[in-house]
Amino acid sequence: MKLGLVSDSLSHLAVGDVIKTAAVLKLDCLEFATGNWSTAPHLDLDKLLSNPAARQEFTSRLSDNGLTISALNANGNPLHPGETGRVHSACLHKTIELAALLGVENVITMSGLPGAPGDSYPNWIVTAWPPETQHILAHQWEVAELYWRSLADVARNSGTRICIELHGQQLAYNLPTFRQLREITGEVVGLNFDPSHIIWMGGDPLEFIRSAGSMIYHVHAKDTFTDSVNRATATALDNRPMTMSRERSWSYVTLGYGQPESWWNQFCYALAHFANPELTLSIEHEDMNLSRMEGVIKSVDLLRRAAMIEKSDYVLPAI
Repeated sequence: MKLGLVSDSLSHLAVGDVIKTAAVLKLDCLEFATGNWSTAPHLDLDKLLSNPAARQEFTSRLSDNGLTISALNANGNPLHPGETGRVHSACLHKTIELAALLGVENVITMSGLPGAPGDSYPNWIVTAWPPETQHILAHQWEVAELYWRSLADVARNSGTRICIELHGQQLAYNLPTFRQLREITGEVVGLNFDPSHIIWMGGDPLEFIRSAGSMIYHVHAKDTFTDSVNRATATALDNRPMTMSRERSWSYVTLGYGQPESWWNQFCYALAHFANPELTLSIEHEDMNLSRMEGVIKSVDLLRRAAMIEKSDYVLPAI
């Protein structure tokens, strides 16, 4: 396995300092956001697309520090029914183009979420009743199919692959909905698996890995703390701001503060056994209670112990 970092985890640092930090921590790679729901503090998408010298300088800074790029991240909602959808889709297309120019295989995004017919905003359907929910879903999947068939062809022709991050307020947010999306796109689309989202929605990431297997192309290493007292009354569907961590039913936390280290051992072993032992674990820090640097360092320390860094060389003894 390779250890990496979502560069936005250290968004307060200049790109040079992020690269130096990753080198000091002996990471293998970095993941860079290109726009949409990120301010993309470490990468100028348009400049890199138009300037070969800038691309060379960018990749050289990484390689000089023993680093590669694990993925470009354009998380957003390309299916938004308003202008947001057009802007986010344009960024995603540019990101695929840049990934091809840089020789980066993985482009991370979310499935997107349309509205109901005539709506100006996305509409996340999470229940089977009342009956209009099924009419809305049918419309949303029609919109998604038109968009994703085309985008899958773009990725396929560019030699890249798209890694879908399952998330709330998205059309694909669990394994059944992801399978529905993949029926449209084929294998050029896989998963950027983030266990923290599965945890807060009530799923089991370990069982998820076993079921998803080789459909997992990239991993975000992020944890969730579930407050059982708050959840008992608020349920998992808690829409209060993330800053209200004392009141919320769940919060994103540094690795080891939601699930114990023994769980992360099982997580890494399941990925190696059922998915791919050469996956990248890209640390994503979104903990309200720890500094960004401390959270990243603690996460790296935990994964150094939990992940399978070296390739297996075991052979059965001769009889």
